Amino acid sequence: MKVIYNNGTVDQCPEAEELEVLRHSAAHIMAQAVKRLYPQAKFAYGPATEKGFYYDVDLGDVKLVDSDLAAIEAEMKKITKENLPIKPEILPRDEAIKLMESEGEVYKVEHIADLADNEPISFYRQGEYIDMCRGPHITYTKALKAFKLTSISGAYWKNDSNNKMLTRIYGTAFATQPELDEYLKAVEEAKMRDHNKIGRELEYFTTVESIGQGLPIMLPKGARTIQLLQRFVEDEEQRRGYLLTKTPLMAKRDLYRISGHWDHYLDGMFVLGDPNDEEKECFALRPMTCPFQYQVFLNKMRSYRDLPMRLGETSTLFRNEDSGEMHGLIRVRQFTISEGHLILRPEQLEDEFRGCLELANYMLKAVGLDEDVSYRFSQWDPERKDKYEGTPEQWDEAQTLMGKILDNLGLKYSIGIDEAAFYGPKLDIQIKNVHGKEDTLITIQIDMLLAKKFGMEYVDVDGEKKIPYIIHRTSLGCYERTLALLLEKFAGAMPMWLAPEQVRVIPISERLRDEAMAVTDSLKAAGIKVTCDDRNEKMGYRIREAQLEKIPYMLIVGDKEVETNTVSVRKRGGVDLGSMTLDEFIAKAKEEIETLHIDK
Repeated sequence: MKVIYNNGTVDQCPEAEELEVLRHSAAHIMAQAVKRLYPQAKFAYGPATEKGFYYDVDLGDVKLVDSDLAAIEAEMKKITKENLPIKPEILPRDEAIKLMESEGEVYKVEHIADLADNEPISFYRQGEYIDMCRGPHITYTKALKAFKLTSISGAYWKNDSNNKMLTRIYGTAFATQPELDEYLKAVEEAKMRDHNKIGRELEYFTTVESIGQGLPIMLPKGARTIQLLQRFVEDEEQRRGYLLTKTPLMAKRDLYRISGHWDHYLDGMFVLGDPNDEEKECFALRPMTCPFQYQVFLNKMRSYRDLPMRLGETSTLFRNEDSGEMHGLIRVRQFTISEGHLILRPEQLEDEFRGCLELANYMLKAVGLDEDVSYRFSQWDPERKDKYEGTPEQWDEAQTLMGKILDNLGLKYSIGIDEAAFYGPKLDIQIKNVHGKEDTLITIQIDMLLAKKFGMEYVDVDGEKKIPYIIHRTSLGCYERTLALLLEKFAGAMPMWLAPEQVRVIPISERLRDEAMAVTDSLKAAGIKVTCDDRNEKMGYRIREAQLEKIPYMLIVGDKEVETNTVSVRKRGGVDLGSMTLDEFIAKAKEEIETLHIDK
């Protein structure tokens, strides 16, 4: 594919960059189409993305809706048929500002002010439309052959909620129509697996406007699955030497001042009281548990014999996320997390870090997400000293040590600059939802700073008081997010051990209700989650309903089964396993549950 660079050079585009150039060019063509249809439009940023492109636009009083996309897309097709040449030009800073002012592009003018004084300012022109851009771009508009506008949302200028909310128009583009069709098909399939759709349809959770955004209600199914996960995590942590704690949901600002959260995280906290009134007590709901759990260590003087001290807690946390960031159970304002802190001697750091990673990987395998994750070594940005505690020397020491540990473990990881916690580097275990949006599921952090701030000391072998190291970690992360990912991964068909209802007993008629209830009672006595559907409905209807609800097993009780003391076993998805004795089925079900079996 031929592309044109901002110096006017036309050359073959490297294959690895073709899609990005095509999508960036599509953003410009879309902007031209929008300008034709809405002459008052003013443009902000319009980049290519991993999945396509978008452009943020100020349309004044006009509010676009999804149905408006068809008209914009039709205008884009006209522009491609016009086969307009795309030509670059570079202007001095003052001329660039004058040009953008004459076009009414106030956001571009502000963007120019953010650029370095010596940075060249280039533009690309296609027909009557001109846009500020570094390029490169396709040479003619007809080179854009396969594109689709996909959605509309809001976005603050410069991602700052104090600025104006702009309209963000999303689209995608591919080199060929078959590639675009294949992508759009995958997007539709992803929508069908979206936990927001499945979780509500299967009645795992709901949201209520009068309660608030990011505050989901767990319905009985969702609450049961989260309870199963929590019990599993707490039991496994106990086996690995963790001490269970239970700490308050809020604290005075004094505690957060010691930890540094008041200075570095205040905007993300829910504050109860006036944070600027020093005369009155001011509380805040906790956004994390670390400063609370430290009080367990500080309860009395500690010896090296007490270390490592592994503290674990099922913690409910509160974070004041922006409304635009909310997404089902993936990102919420109140959530529960398997949070823990390990307080240890420096020489114990590598072994304990390894133990945390082994625990996290064990949990991921148990729930079936182990093949879907990646690892990121999150480091500080030395240019943003206001965001982080500690000195460059302390950060170099912590990151060097953590890098050696990760390399000794043979872990493959990427590096994320400016992704660290304010007190130390961390290993983030990353995962993508069905739409390709990446979030952190589990973190393991090294902290060499906060123990000193809290006056945490232990008496070492030599009788000297020393400051411990701390590992902050989660073993499975946020339970709400995990539930969302599981719903998407399994399309609602939860693994047997996590299913809120594992078996449904279905008598073929009401006259066999007592026999069916006897089967149900035997399953309950064996610890299996079971219900009996003895409604006066056709058996086929009840079986179909159980399948739609993704129940792992259905046991049919008919005259033949009563005579032979058996049950007819059906697996979700329509697989008929035939007849077996109730004891045989119970043994099969219990083995599947106890071994944490997951269908592949």
